[in-house]
Amino acid sequence: MTTRKRILTCGDCATVNCNSRTSTFPPFCLTEAEEQREIEEVNRIYREDPLVSKISCSAAEIEGTYYGRLTRVEEVAAFARRIGAKKVGVATCVGLINETRNFIKFLDAQGVKSYTVACKVGSVDKTELGIPEEHKINKGTHESACNPVLQARILAREKTDLNVIIGLCVGHDSMFIKYSAAPVTYLVVKDRVLAHNPVGALYTSHSYYKRLAEDRKL
Repeated sequence: MTTRKRILTCGDCATVNCNSRTSTFPPFCLTEAEEQREIEEVNRIYREDPLVSKISCSAAEIEGTYYGRLTRVEEVAAFARRIGAKKVGVATCVGLINETRNFIKFLDAQGVKSYTVACKVGSVDKTELGIPEEHKINKGTHESACNPVLQARILAREKTDLNVIIGLCVGHDSMFIKYSAAPVTYLVVKDRVLAHNPVGALYTSHSYYKRLAEDRKL
C-alpha cells in the first residue's frame, strides 16, 4: 500500500519569512514558487482597481494606526468611514439580535447609517427548501430556514456599501457572501459552544479539545 505524499503549503511553514524577510524561505515556499508575472499582475489590481485599492489602503491604515488598540466593533466603523460607506448592511442571526441592536446603536453614534436583515426573513419553513423534516431542531413544528440569499438581495436593494455578518451559520455565511452585492466583512463568527469564539478550540487543541486531532469523521 502506497502512502500519498502530502503537498507542503503555508500551513507547514515555521519561518513566515514572507512577513518581514528577516529569515529564510523554506524549500516549499509559495512565495518563492510563484511566478513574478503573476505577482505583478495581482499588484496591478491593488493599484488600479478603485474599489480594491480603497479597501486595501483603508484596511492597512486601520491596522497601522490602531494596532492592538481598537476592538473589532470599532474597527468595522473605522473601516466603513474610510471606504466612504454611506450605508452599512447588517446580516444577522436572530439569536444575536440583542448584540446586533447594540452594534447598530454604536454605528448611529459614529454617524454611520445601517440597515439590518435577520436570517429568518421570509419565514419560510425548512421543508419548503428541500430540507428533510428529520433535520429540523424541533421536528413536527414550523421551523424557519435561514435565508442568506434573501438577506443579500434585500441589502442589495437598499444599496448598502458594506455588509457586516453577525453570527450567520457556517454555510449560510458562504451563501450570503456569494450573493452579496457589496463587500462583506465579519463582526461575529458563530460558535454555539464557545460563545462565538471558534479559535478557542484551536487554542486548547492540546488539552480540552484534543479530539480535534483524532481521526474521526463528523
